[in-house]
Amino acid sequence: MADASTIRPADRPRRSYLYRVLEAGGANFMEINGAAVASDFGGTAGDELATARGMAIADLSPLSRIGCKGSGALDWARAHGVTIGGSNNTAHLQPGGELAARLADTEVVVLDGLKGTGALPHRIETEWSLDGADGCYLVNRQGANFWFMATGAHAPEMFAKICAVDLRQAKFPAGAIAQTPVARTNCIVIRADLGGVPAWHLLGDSASAEYQWGCLADAMGEFGGRPVGIDALRRLGARPE
Repeated sequence: MADASTIRPADRPRRSYLYRVLEAGGANFMEINGAAVASDFGGTAGDELATARGMAIADLSPLSRIGCKGSGALDWARAHGVTIGGSNNTAHLQPGGELAARLADTEVVVLDGLKGTGALPHRIETEWSLDGADGCYLVNRQGANFWFMATGAHAPEMFAKICAVDLRQAKFPAGAIAQTPVARTNCIVIRADLGGVPAWHLLGDSASAEYQWGCLADAMGEFGGRPVGIDALRRLGARPE
């Protein structure tokens, strides 16, 4: 699937924590909002879409995200146009395709949508000020956390090998969040299906990015799982099942 638009991650100021691992795995890259993002892994569009439906992982770490924390964080975020529900450990889709994950009464994380515009995280960052955000402080989730996505019908079986939380639909519906160890490292797991295909966001310590990627790749091997790029995720989200 590579073409003349393929770029080198080392030439971009924003790139994944494990771009060298992705390159070694055959990834092609595209520029999204100034960042180098893995677009595909050399397969045809149909093959990568089929993989994503069955069992796949994708690296979204270069996309924008930001956190708000503090006693006034939820009120400030709501006042600035972020839809946040009334219960902790729930995520809510935003009008632009972004996701707002309420982790606690005092904390929310905003993830960019797959279009990668960065509009909502950027607006939060630019509208925040120390004088005008009483009890709300910004958290650099961009630098602090890797961001992966796992997709496919076999993903709950894969997660059962490395995570104690039951992530099947009956127990963990769309919008649910678990703050739990995955492969013995603390992660935020968010259910966010794409076009009827089961899907989960994973956020964790950026220093553990390569370790976690390797654990997921190993755990999904028996299910025929492989890495895919953001193109496959976008197609999943655009196609009703």
